[in-house]
Amino acid sequence: MRIIVVGGSGHIGSYLVPRLVRAGHDLVSVSRGTQAPYTDSPEWRDVTQVVADRQQQDADGRFGATVLAQDPDVVVDLVSFTLASTTALVEALRGRAGHLLHCGSIWRYGPSLKLPIREGEGTRAIDEYGTQKEAIARYLQQETRAGGLVTTSVHPGHIVGPGWAPINPLGNLDPSVWAALSAGRTLRIPGSGAETLHHVHADDVAQVFELAVARRDAASGEDFHAVAPSALTVRGYAEIAAGWFGRSAHLEPVSWEQFRAGTTPEHAQASWGHLHRSQYLSIEKAQQRLGYRPAYEPEAAILESVRVLVEHDRLPVEGPLTP
Repeated sequence: MRIIVVGGSGHIGSYLVPRLVRAGHDLVSVSRGTQAPYTDSPEWRDVTQVVADRQQQDADGRFGATVLAQDPDVVVDLVSFTLASTTALVEALRGRAGHLLHCGSIWRYGPSLKLPIREGEGTRAIDEYGTQKEAIARYLQQETRAGGLVTTSVHPGHIVGPGWAPINPLGNLDPSVWAALSAGRTLRIPGSGAETLHHVHADDVAQVFELAVARRDAASGEDFHAVAPSALTVRGYAEIAAGWFGRSAHLEPVSWEQFRAGTTPEHAQASWGHLHRSQYLSIEKAQQRLGYRPAYEPEAAILESVRVLVEHDRLPVEGPLTP
C-alpha cells in the first residue's frame, strides 16, 4: 500500500516509517523538514519526503489537498491536535483513502479513579490538549460507525526513546532530578510517592500503528492504548533510576505548596499534570485485537534514553551508569 505518514520525522514516525518500509509498503513522510529522524535507518533512503507546514496549511484549508496529492491508500496522522484539523482531513479523505490512523494521547483522560483504565473509560480530560484528543477519538469512532471513512485512534503514554529526555520520576523534565538521583542526594517529591507514570518506548507505539495498518478490519472504528506492560510509581521509578548509578533513592515527601516554592512554574506545572492524573492504562484490547506485544518494560525504555543522553553529555549526572 501507499502510506502517508504525517509527522514522519518525529518520535513515533522515526520508528514507524522504517517498520512500514520493511513490511513492503510505499512510504511518504510529510513534515516541516526542520529535523532529521531520530533513527538513522537505511529504510529512509526508500521514503519520499514532502515538506509541508501543517499548521499554516490547515489555516489556509489546503492540507487535505496536500495529502491527497500523494495518492494515499492509508494516512497515519501523528500531528493533529484539534478536532477542526482532524475533521478537515477526514472530509478530504472520505471516499478517497482506505484508512486514517490518528495519534491521540492518554491525556484524553483526567485523574484516575479505577486502574487500569480501559479505552474510553477514564475521567474527563483536565486541559484543552486532552479535551481535543478525546473529542477527536469520539469523532473518528462516529465517522466509521456511520459508514464513512475507516479510522483508528492510538493513544500513547509518555513516549521515550534515544534522542530526547524522558519524563523523570517527578513527572517533569527538570535535569536536576537526574543529578540528585545519580549523586544520592535527597529528592523532594510532591505527594505520597505512590502516584503512577505510564511510559512507552516510541518503537512500541510504532508497533501498534503497524499492527493496526495490517489488521484494518480489527482496527476499524476502534481506539487503542499504546503503553508499556506496566507503570512505575514515583517511589519505584526513583529507586530504580538511582540504582542505575549505584545509589539508593533518598526521598522527602513534601506538600505541593512546598514543591512549587522550590522549582520553576514550568516544572511544577508539568509535575502536577503527570502526578495528579496518576494513570495506568490497560493494553488488553490492543493485545487481543491486534496482537500487540510491547518489547520494553518502562524502566528499560527509560534507561535506553538516559544512557544515550549521558553518553552525549546531554544530561547532568554525577557518576557513571552501572547497568
